Amino acid sequence: MKKLKIAVYAIAKNEEKFVNRWVKSMQEADDIYVLDTGSTDKTVKLLKENNVHVKIKKITPWRFDVARNASLEMVPKDIDICVCTDLDEILEEGWRKELETSFKENKNATRARYNYNWKLDENNHPLVSFRYEKIHIRNGYKWTHPVHEVLEYSGPCEKYVETNITLNHYPDNTKSRSMYLPLLELSVKENPLDDRNLHYLGREYMYYHYYDKCIKTLHKHLKCPNATWKDERCASMRFIARSYWALNYLEEAIMWYQKAIEEAPYLREGYIELANLYLNQNNYLLSYKLAKKALKIKEKSPSYINEEFAWNSEFYDLLVLSSFYTGHVKESLRYAKKALELNPKNIRYQENYQIIKNLLESSSHE
Repeated sequence: MKKLKIAVYAIAKNEEKFVNRWVKSMQEADDIYVLDTGSTDKTVKLLKENNVHVKIKKITPWRFDVARNASLEMVPKDIDICVCTDLDEILEEGWRKELETSFKENKNATRARYNYNWKLDENNHPLVSFRYEKIHIRNGYKWTHPVHEVLEYSGPCEKYVETNITLNHYPDNTKSRSMYLPLLELSVKENPLDDRNLHYLGREYMYYHYYDKCIKTLHKHLKCPNATWKDERCASMRFIARSYWALNYLEEAIMWYQKAIEEAPYLREGYIELANLYLNQNNYLLSYKLAKKALKIKEKSPSYINEEFAWNSEFYDLLVLSSFYTGHVKESLRYAKKALELNPKNIRYQENYQIIKNLLESSSHE
């Protein structure tokens, strides 16, 4: 059986601090191709020193899909599998063998899914993870949408293969996201019924505190005929609720959180956000009941929808407070211990744990 030809391709701009680490993790490929879109640092020099095929091209006006397609065009047509990554991402060792095996065992496969750790802590433990799918055969694919770009297949039948490959993301948080909002607005203008980008645009409006625009846009998303994925619909409902809460329309916020829970009762996020709202309003009983329901959900969604707060110390802090103020003091101590285990440097968590522990010890001596 012939050896598959595998190439990595990427776009880059001012990524000099990532180049050497990125290339090292990509070296299992036969070749690496990078389109530089206007670096003013040593990115191009370092890439060439690492034997990467580099082309320089400024994309004006800027669009991610145009840049991705230009980088894909650099890859020879006889390549079997293309791996698209960014320079702030690292493939874990052994990825090539896993990829070759998966495609050889699934001869009609056109695209691969793999683990993507979008956010990791300082100890390299995943905080936000989901399945990703930017590995594909060379021919028949192109990138679409100005931002949050996706691969579109023009062949007869797209077929995915599942792999155990892991890609880790180590972002440069100093880089601006300012281009995202206008590009999302352009994307929705070009495709008014694209449910995915309506959701992203509504979310971006929320990030910018444009709450009225967020609500209006996400209403459009929920009315889209193609907006059938319950996880994403649930997220849109939560973002509408967050916006109403920020505008101090609490009844509307509560209603939309309830809708989110009904839409996807298997996800923690809706229960937790509504529990936090009730906690904020000193309605400790309802907060406690909702937090306990969330705790019963043990499986994290494998999609990008899952949020860090639903699985980290913040959730256990919510359980500490809601259980303590409803008289479940022994229970609150267990949660306080768990919150502290997950975030041992948090001073408030330390103080809460000690207060609850002292209270229980003093009551046992009476």
